[in-house]
Amino acid sequence: MSFFKIIFLLLTLPLFSHTKIKNTPISSKQIALLTEQASVYLDEYKYELSLAKARVALQLAYKVNNDLLVAKNYNIIAGNYEELNEFKRAIYYYNKALDHANKSGNDSIKHRFYNNLGNVYCFDEKQFDKGLFYYQKCLKYSEKEGDFKQIYMTKLNLTWAYFNAKDFEKGKIYLDFINKKYRGYDNESDQVIINMLNGMYYNNLGDFKKAEFYFLKANSLGELQKDKSDYSYALEEYTKFLFHSGKYKEAYENMILFHKIIEEIERKIKLNRAYIAGTNLEIDEYKRKIDEIELKNNFQAQVLEKTKTISILLIISLITLLLFIYSLYRNYNLKKVKNLELIQKNQELFLAKEKAEVASRLKSQFVSTITHELRTPLYGVIGITNMLVDEHKELSDSPHLKSLKFSAKYLLSLVNDVLQINKIEENRVVLEKMTFSIADEIDFIKNSMSYLAQKHNNSIKVILDPAIPEYLIGDKLRFSQIIINLVSNALKFTHNGEVTIFAHLVDVKGELYFIEFNIEDNGVGIAKEDQGKIFEKFVQVSRKEIDYQGTGLGLSIVKQLLELFNSTIYLKSELGKGTCFNFTIAFENDKLKTNSIINNINVDLSSNKKFNILVVDDNKINLLITQKTIEKFNYQCSAASSGKEALELLDSEIFDVILMDINMPILNGFETTKLIRQREIKTPIIALTAFDKEEITEEAISAGFNDIICKPFDSRQLHKVINEVIVKGSNLL
Repeated sequence: MSFFKIIFLLLTLPLFSHTKIKNTPISSKQIALLTEQASVYLDEYKYELSLAKARVALQLAYKVNNDLLVAKNYNIIAGNYEELNEFKRAIYYYNKALDHANKSGNDSIKHRFYNNLGNVYCFDEKQFDKGLFYYQKCLKYSEKEGDFKQIYMTKLNLTWAYFNAKDFEKGKIYLDFINKKYRGYDNESDQVIINMLNGMYYNNLGDFKKAEFYFLKANSLGELQKDKSDYSYALEEYTKFLFHSGKYKEAYENMILFHKIIEEIERKIKLNRAYIAGTNLEIDEYKRKIDEIELKNNFQAQVLEKTKTISILLIISLITLLLFIYSLYRNYNLKKVKNLELIQKNQELFLAKEKAEVASRLKSQFVSTITHELRTPLYGVIGITNMLVDEHKELSDSPHLKSLKFSAKYLLSLVNDVLQINKIEENRVVLEKMTFSIADEIDFIKNSMSYLAQKHNNSIKVILDPAIPEYLIGDKLRFSQIIINLVSNALKFTHNGEVTIFAHLVDVKGELYFIEFNIEDNGVGIAKEDQGKIFEKFVQVSRKEIDYQGTGLGLSIVKQLLELFNSTIYLKSELGKGTCFNFTIAFENDKLKTNSIINNINVDLSSNKKFNILVVDDNKINLLITQKTIEKFNYQCSAASSGKEALELLDSEIFDVILMDINMPILNGFETTKLIRQREIKTPIIALTAFDKEEITEEAISAGFNDIICKPFDSRQLHKVINEVIVKGSNLL
């Protein structure tokens, strides 16, 4: 065909096609015929005619909304671009073909498009991962459609692609299939490639004899073919084999032959390229037309999509508006009902809150009253027991007397535990900051626990880290409660063993010293199923069916007190091997405060002076016990059974210290102290009370008390406090 004939065809065909599109109804069968013609032209390398037919068919397919025909024409257009070495555009149009094939719902042609994409990526773009992905897709749809010829061709392509990617293990799976099934599906060209692939496989294995057999067979078949492309592939791989097997002379000779074949192919390609160059203007024009169709369709699709979106949004907006109006109306009615219910519920809640607050106050008052009423007689029982031992030495070893004293202390411990739990639950416990010595506190606890240790033939061992400062700042009372509860618990569940108190400095951050404590015993241990509940209130774990006395509050108090210290307690235990409780507390270390404490250590004046003490208490037993305790210090003691009687004694006598009970009839301790201070009497006054110290501290300070001691108290504690208030009073003078 001459150049002028081609130009005439290209100029008249669009006009003719346009006339048909515009005026004449067209069927899918006619579009399919145009599509088939475009495909034939592509096979004959007549790209300009192929593109022209495909463009017209594509435009008509869009007009009748036939996605299947749109897909087929996009596939033909992509094939033209692939032949023209425009691989990016080829990939783009192959994907467009797939997109419309998906829209058509027809899977029967998808495998062809996937195969074409695999070819472009593997053999043109050398992107084997993508190529293999599309080949696998092709195989899936080929198997679904039962297209055995395409299955065979795809597995052939997969083998070749895997071998080019140097993955011979995966490629071998498909090679085995081809070797078994190729009869009937292959052609002469395929036989060249199949023998070449077998040669590549055995070359990789190092089986040079088999490899050479297959390469020679591939070459002999390829030499007879008119199209030398497959022959060139076989020659190239055979040359690689010869080099690999060390046959360099033959490899060189074969390489010459390979280049000769390549030159022959190149000559044909150059001729084809010359032909293509001669029709470039026409091809570019058809490309432009195809692009215009693409742009137009894309624009129409966007407009349609936007129109759909606007319509949907409008409908949604109208529905939403109607629902909103309905919701407003419904909510208005519901709100009226709910408001009435809410007003009623608020009233009920307010009443319930008031009842709860009243109940909480009553509970606190009840606990406080009960503990006070229990502590008062307990003070008498413990005091009289001590008096009996002091006055009748022969009773010091009496088991009955010891049992009485132990029972009284046990009951006092129960009262203190209940009070402590109540205070923690009501958030009435605030940690104090005072300077103290951890070594002194632990030593005091060790000594005070000696009786309980001896009872079960245990020993208490203390190991302190010398890096811990001598004085620290913190709440020593709560710290002591934690250690006492844990040590007493360990002693109760250990027989003929040892309880060890470890204290180790683990970290220092500024003025905070983090000290880790471990309380270990080698007692009966705690079963795993019980370890999660021992910190609950009133829980007592039964071990070996032995009756261990206890309130079940000790460990619960420890856990809650440690939470106040921002700490957590950890447990390790094994039945028959013992238990270890572990926790870490951060204490402050301030050298200035420490020096101040050391420089202001009180001097015990009792050895040099005999003090005159006034004891005021309406309970005759308690008055007698306190008086006897005071006289043990070698102090002079006077007694008053009421506030009025105390005031009368103060009119005629001067005292060094006044010990004042709080809960007295007519004139209680607060009122009596206020009257004493109104007379400008500066004598130190110490409150002796069964109430908890924190409950009365504020009122006691306001009344004029110098200090507070809770009943029942230790005689050494009373002696210490008396000396301290006297020293402070003398310093003020």
